Amino acid sequence: MPEILLLTLCAVICGAESWDDIEVFGKAKLVFLRQYLPYESGIPSDDTLRRFFRAIDTTQFQRLFVEWIRAWLNPEVAGKVVAIDGKTLRGSHDGGQSPIHLVSAFASEAGIVLGQVKTSEKSNEITAIPELLEWLDVSGAIVTIDAMGCQKAIAEKNIDKGGDYLLALKGNQSSLHDDVRLHFEQPASASLARMTSAETIDKGHGRIEVRQCRLSTDIDWLRERHPEWKT
Repeated sequence: MPEILLLTLCAVICGAESWDDIEVFGKAKLVFLRQYLPYESGIPSDDTLRRFFRAIDTTQFQRLFVEWIRAWLNPEVAGKVVAIDGKTLRGSHDGGQSPIHLVSAFASEAGIVLGQVKTSEKSNEITAIPELLEWLDVSGAIVTIDAMGCQKAIAEKNIDKGGDYLLALKGNQSSLHDDVRLHFEQPASASLARMTSAETIDKGHGRIEVRQCRLSTDIDWLRERHPEWKT
């Protein structure tokens, strides 16, 4: 097992995208790999690699992966961004199996994935995100999630884990979305006094982009109208 895991890790880092690629990499780098493990039986075949990864307990493997990341990097995430997002891996279909869809937590400053949860399809991200948060230590971190993850249970889980959240708000949360939109479009005088704004102008790709951002710290009304959202 250690030999297969070391081989696969090194091969994927170097761009391997299939079991065949991993086998070819191993045979080309056998001398290098033997600096760390014996590989007395040589490099396993692509079929052996495929059978091995199909057989392992993915939940147990994920738990060990998260523990390994903590022990190896021990990232300090307080005050930093942890971005949670789902992606379908290109070229990950294996025979009759569908491509792999992963929900990942990415520590932006550290440049490393802290944890991943596999789902059957994109719509299952809503249930996968709380599971992923359960694995992670996000104390003091700013957790960002797209509109699909803008759910009451996800916000509550993040607060319970000690993190702050930045969620994209769209029409899937209709009443909250309408109230927040009205708050910015027609702010009361007291709310307007507690708003700040910033603007950036960039030129690229044949166009000029103007980005405007407004920040409101007046959220007492939100707590009153939407007490189900934990803040």
